[in-house]
Amino acid sequence: MAGFQYFPHTEEDIRAMLDRIGVSSLDDLYSDVPGSFIYDKEYDLPDAMSEQQIRDFFDRMASLTPRKTVFAGAGAYDHYTPSVIPYITSRSEFLTSYTPYQCEISQGTLRYIFEYQSLICSLTGMDVSNASMYDGPTAAAEAVRMCISATRGRNTVLVSQALLPNVREVIATYAKYSGTVIKLIACKDGRTDFADMRRLLEDGDVAGAIVPSVNRFGIIEDLDGFAAALHDAGALLTVYCDPSALAVLKTPGEWGADIAVGDCQSLGIPLCYGGPYAGFMACRNDYMRKLPGRIVGQTVDKDGRRAFVLTLQAREQHIRREKATSNICSNESLMALWVTVYMALMGPEGLKRVNELSCEGAHALYDGLLATGKFETAFKAPFLKEFVLRPLCDVKKLQQTLSDAGFFGALLTEEGYVSFCVTEKRTRAEIDALVETVRRAAL
Repeated sequence: MAGFQYFPHTEEDIRAMLDRIGVSSLDDLYSDVPGSFIYDKEYDLPDAMSEQQIRDFFDRMASLTPRKTVFAGAGAYDHYTPSVIPYITSRSEFLTSYTPYQCEISQGTLRYIFEYQSLICSLTGMDVSNASMYDGPTAAAEAVRMCISATRGRNTVLVSQALLPNVREVIATYAKYSGTVIKLIACKDGRTDFADMRRLLEDGDVAGAIVPSVNRFGIIEDLDGFAAALHDAGALLTVYCDPSALAVLKTPGEWGADIAVGDCQSLGIPLCYGGPYAGFMACRNDYMRKLPGRIVGQTVDKDGRRAFVLTLQAREQHIRREKATSNICSNESLMALWVTVYMALMGPEGLKRVNELSCEGAHALYDGLLATGKFETAFKAPFLKEFVLRPLCDVKKLQQTLSDAGFFGALLTEEGYVSFCVTEKRTRAEIDALVETVRRAAL
């Protein structure tokens, strides 16, 4: 034990604990487990390797998974990640998983959370932001809870069918176990049907509605009149957004929304087999006390210097579950730092350029694929970086052909359309190569 002082328990410590609970060995702790369930053989572990051998081993493993050129979106976007971000996020004043209750030793964490909140408010046009959620779908589900909480006595929330399927599914799961009634707003011509929402409002008991800014077909929604109709009915409007696109699109604040949510993944978080992501959540001042999660405020210390603290949240939110606004305790704070650095580095002009390049590439791919004769237009509506087409070929063969050629794309939607996405990382040569692959293929 002398050589490993970081081990938490000495043999004497373990013996004292075993004596205290009246057992003679650690094995006795499992005495009620049937013997057939206990593995008593030697573990098949490899021999020890040097550092270089370990690196070589994992390099060989990585080579077994070929990398594809990504032409898919559906809520996970292959945007550029500036190389300085991993360096900054690993600095000791920022890198911690601990909740920053003790503000006197957490100023680094609290400051970047404050900056994150400020940037999210700038992007969304809202008054206040919390300190991030797990991901976009959970942020959407928490927004549904906020609508219920802010409109006492109402128990129904309207959800657009134009939202991504995983977002709708998480909302449905939250609603099932909280007794919330979910009604779906139909799509018409690839967009959320305003007339159908008005019809559902006539049924009464509606606390709010959640609709996308850019929907799952890649179409830019026209939300004119949505806020007014909901507010006239005493309900709230939540807009689900791609925050990267908000650099060039009308913000939720400009649409008159009460709550804005979405996933920060498009702000420089690399694709990594499904995570980690960070959900954002912002709202008007009227509802700031209903926001779940952390909120950081700015103040001054006893010497008059700028300082940061957790504010507008009681610790009881994490303890008295039956009275809590939300039961989310931790969050994706490291990812919030990641996107804060990204937004600060890119700035307004950088984010606009990202969208310009993505839009140019997406429209080039759209036109090229239509020219192959193997697709037809699904909707005549504006899109930014993502779009759907109606396939005139076997979709499984199309997907396999693209995969064999080193491309990942043509995701199948619920309606049978195929979806493609182009970000600023995709070159014209890559776009032309994908189109040529489709043109030559026997589908």
